[in-house]
Amino acid sequence: MRGSTGGMPSEEHTSIELTGTDRPGLLSEVFAVLTDLRCNVVNGEIWTHNSRAAAVIDVTEHSTGQAIEDPKRLSTIKQLLCNVLQGNISFMTPRITISSSGVTHRQRRLHQMMFAYRDFERLKDVEHSSRIHVCVLDCNDRDYTVVSIRSKDRPKLLFDTLCTLTDMQYVVFHGTAITERMEAYQEYYIRHIDGLPVSSEAERQRVIECLEAAIQRRASEELELELCSDDRLGLLSDITRIFRENGLCIRQAEMATRGGTAKDTFFVTDVSGQPIDPKIIDLIRQQIGQNILQVKGNLSLSPKFPREMARSFLFTNLFKSRIC
Repeated sequence: MRGSTGGMPSEEHTSIELTGTDRPGLLSEVFAVLTDLRCNVVNGEIWTHNSRAAAVIDVTEHSTGQAIEDPKRLSTIKQLLCNVLQGNISFMTPRITISSSGVTHRQRRLHQMMFAYRDFERLKDVEHSSRIHVCVLDCNDRDYTVVSIRSKDRPKLLFDTLCTLTDMQYVVFHGTAITERMEAYQEYYIRHIDGLPVSSEAERQRVIECLEAAIQRRASEELELELCSDDRLGLLSDITRIFRENGLCIRQAEMATRGGTAKDTFFVTDVSGQPIDPKIIDLIRQQIGQNILQVKGNLSLSPKFPREMARSFLFTNLFKSRIC
């Protein structure tokens, strides 16, 4: 069965990789298409950041519970999902790949997909704000580049950082990680795989932007909702539709099934950019089931997102950056 974050090297599932422009209701539309096509969503994970969305979803044929093998059917699935991702506000060409389940670590793959989709490029009309401080300095006496990162501590922080340095084709020769209270400090001595340190201001800036993006992709400042229910065809389509109809945007999600039980986690924000109204969550829980959908953490502390970010449907942190 599926682990919490790993890949699934199994011929019993078909893996769908999606990248496209993020917008409210996108995930609801994706799951509606899969339901109409009689595809069971077995496992999956979705990230959004900087107006981009990336997903890795494992599906099976509803009639057989096995991987989907018919080439015509796979082509239909790909075309209909492409239509959804294209939408009316897409500013980048969506990308869809369908294959047998691979061995790549799912979150490792999501980093690669977001990096390839250039989610590190900041939109000009949106103020960059974060609690992430990245410095890239020369170490001339040893021909290294020193990268230091100060940010809020959280699980998998080192994983996210090192995945991105690897994707950018840098080799880490020395590293240090220190945590104190809720803050983390990382320092790495790196060179490019060609043996050279960072050699230009443009390259230096790109390293900074890519590392910031890697950390922001799952900063999880949103409200966390946890679903536990008997699995069935169309469950995720119904749940995400209810979220959309009540004005919630899904910024991050993880889906898993085990022994006929679906256990899904959603990180959500209000589409308007305002703090989520507790009455809305109560209404959603009444529609879905009080015992089925649980609120994790303190609802009264759900963040408020700036209006310009809500209009752009961005997923960013709430804190002012400090300049190196």
